Amino acid sequence: MGPRAEGSPAFLRQREPSDRTEQAYPPLPEALVVPVYDNHTHLEIAHGLDPLDYHEQLDRASAVGVRGVVQVGTDLETSRWSAEQAAKEPRMLAAVALHPNEAPVYDEAGGLDDALAEIAELASWPRVRAVGETGLDFFRTGDEGRAAQYRSFEAHIEIAKENGIALQIHDRDAHAEVIATLQRVGAPERTVFHCFSGDAELAEICAENGWYMSFAGNVTFKNAGNLREALEVAPRSLLLVETDAPYLTPMPYRGRPNAPYLVPHTLRAMAAHLSTDVSMLAAQISSNSELVYGRWEDEPVQAS
Repeated sequence: MGPRAEGSPAFLRQREPSDRTEQAYPPLPEALVVPVYDNHTHLEIAHGLDPLDYHEQLDRASAVGVRGVVQVGTDLETSRWSAEQAAKEPRMLAAVALHPNEAPVYDEAGGLDDALAEIAELASWPRVRAVGETGLDFFRTGDEGRAAQYRSFEAHIEIAKENGIALQIHDRDAHAEVIATLQRVGAPERTVFHCFSGDAELAEICAENGWYMSFAGNVTFKNAGNLREALEVAPRSLLLVETDAPYLTPMPYRGRPNAPYLVPHTLRAMAAHLSTDVSMLAAQISSNSELVYGRWEDEPVQAS
């Protein structure tokens, strides 16, 4: 188990259980022979009727061949928490950012510039290896909030480039606008489309630009044919895998709480669809993850 700091909260927020689905955590899957990393997770959010704290989640992940995670912030509170926990936990690296749906909230309160300045400071921490999740979300934010989203996204791109770290993109109903922004401003050297949500055409654009595509549990859903078509055309050298936990639990446990230890389900589904060996795909994705974020052990954690 990773080190714990006295008084350090094991999670920040509680996701309300749904009455419609089973709320127990799924059983542990068969362990991977070749370990991988969870490219994007939210361990600050507790879920289920019997929530696991992040130490327990990471212990379960270690037991099934998920050797580390990228813990992702979405606002100042969760970005601080992510950076602080990654500084102490050797199985965790951090990403810090204001989620695109949070940018208009900070802007309306007159605090967007100050919030971005704090994100820039957090991004300089040694175990913060990405700026994310940032991007554009036109599903939840209307026209009135888009200017703030663009300003925030462009600022995050610059923060990533200034610190020489990766960029994790949240892109919902905004594929063309995200691509146009990256091409206009200039994408960081290592750019990741988290929870890839496009089709084969978007995957081809990402491939042409050398942008990474991270697939989550929804690639296993029956109605996600577009994601599997994208997976088919994505170069193996640009593939990553993630949970986006506690959301998007892979089949056959869709609707139940998600956690990093369930990555093997998604990885095996990806390998099956690609007609490739699970261990070969795991080795490729593990190598890709370290190219994007560096090695998890490169910076020592703080003693607790």
